[in-house]
Formats: sequence, C-alpha cells, structure tokens
Amino acid sequence: MKRETAWRVFAGEYLDSTLEIKGEGTKIPSYVITPLGARINRLFIVGVLTDIENIVEGGDFVRAHISDPTGVFTLYSGQFQREVTEKLSMIEIPSFVAVVGKIRTYTPEDGGTMYVSIRPETIYQVSAEIRDNWIVETAWHTKERIEAFLEASKMNEPNNRELEKLGYSRSLAQGVIAAINHYPMIQVNRYIEMIQDALAYIKPVIEEEDTIESKKEKESKDTKNSEEIDEEILEIIKEEEGKDGVSWEIIIEKCKTKGIKSEIVEEALNSLMDKGLIYEPILGMLRTT
Repeated sequence: MKRETAWRVFAGEYLDSTLEIKGEGTKIPSYVITPLGARINRLFIVGVLTDIENIVEGGDFVRAHISDPTGVFTLYSGQFQREVTEKLSMIEIPSFVAVVGKIRTYTPEDGGTMYVSIRPETIYQVSAEIRDNWIVETAWHTKERIEAFLEASKMNEPNNRELEKLGYSRSLAQGVIAAINHYPMIQVNRYIEMIQDALAYIKPVIEEEDTIESKKEKESKDTKNSEEIDEEILEIIKEEEGKDGVSWEIIIEKCKTKGIKSEIVEEALNSLMDKGLIYEPILGMLRTT
C-alpha cells in the first residue's frame, strides 16, 4: 500500500478541523479534512516541545505538546510506539523537535466537537534553522490551499476535476471540495493572517512574496535534481543499515551533513518506498530491498 504523504499544516488550521473521513477495514486509511482542504492521514510538523505528561503509571502512555507560531499540537504515544514513547520521554524540555505522525481523533459520546491530535511515528531533535525552514514551507503550502479554495469558490458547481485541471493535486482537490461541503463558513482571512503571523515569527522578518518566489525557485531546482537526491539518500541507507535497517534520525543527520534539508529527505524517502527500493521493516527503521 502506498505510503501517505506527510502534510505540512500549522497547528491553527489542524485544530480547526471537524471533519473525518473514516476508512473501512484495517488497510483503508482515514483522513482529517481541514477547513482549507488538507486531506491528512499523516503530518510532518516542527516546533517546540513544551511539556510531556505520563497518562498512566510507568510511562507506557504519554501526552506531549508541540507549539508553532499559530497554536499547539497535542501528541499521544503509547506502548505500540514504545521506541518513540521512550525517546519522547528523554528529550529535554524545551527543545525544537520534528515529528512525523498519524492523525488521531476523538469525538465525545454525546456527539460534540471532534478533537484532533497526533500519534507520532518518528521524533527527533532539530535546530532552530530547521524549525524556521518548516515555517516557510508550511506557509507556502497553506497559501496554495487558500488559492485552491478560492478557485473552487468561484465555480458554479465546485468539483475536484476542475481543480485538477488548474494544476492542483488530486488529494488537495478532493480535500477542498469536501471542506466546502462540510464547513458552513470558512474565514479565509483568518488563515491569511495565520501565514503573516507565522512568517513574522522568524527573525529577520521574511516578506511573504519573497518567500513564495524563493519556494518556486527551490522547487524547480529540487525537481531537476530529484533523481540524484534519491540516489544519494539510497547510498546513505545502504552504507548505514544493519540487519534491522537504519533509523530515520540517522538518515536525517547524514543528509544534513551533505546539505540536504529534512523536508527534501522526507519526500525522497517516500519516493524510494513508492519505487520499491526501500521498505520499513520496523516502525521508524528503513532497509533497502
């Protein structure tokens, strides 16, 4: 089964989500649909780990919070993610951390508001620079969702096929239409201000238009070199893997020394798994085929 893309969303947008599309069966994924149409099964977030709390004795189930400039993500990790839970418990507070995780939802029995959180798959400490890069990347992705939402709003009968014709991905197009059908009133200005506040958090202040142009140039460069990057990361995995494989954290660190940013590594690993060149024998560990 194809590995789901890890979406980049700010906490403010994720926490506004009240729609879940539940998959039927053990292998059918579920999705949280945000107000801007992110169709999320997995997330990639970076922020400040502010606290960790044991929910049960022995540390078998913990709750943690990670803040970004727009809000606070809540993480729940238990015995089924034992390695991640133990690592999470050992990180000094406060610290900058990056997390790849699955959606987690809870709706009270009385049918009240749905609450969203994250079940971490991997977690590792990062630098302030990586946190700042994530803010810029996430601002760009949020802007793209706003644009897709506004395009759909112009249509007499909004549909994902027309959005795909405009160049938006199928996943985003489907998410935007689902959001329009579910959320009675979406305050686009709220998310525009969210982008502005997040970018203003970075010092020196980054002008939004410069950021978008830089992102476009970077994407163009990444596209041209994607095969080379895949090959380079594949070689790193071959060199570092043991009988159980090599951890995501080691791959990230090795790539960092070669000037490959963490968000590019995430995309390359997904690409290599899609090609069948690597697999995940144990959660958080990767091996070549």
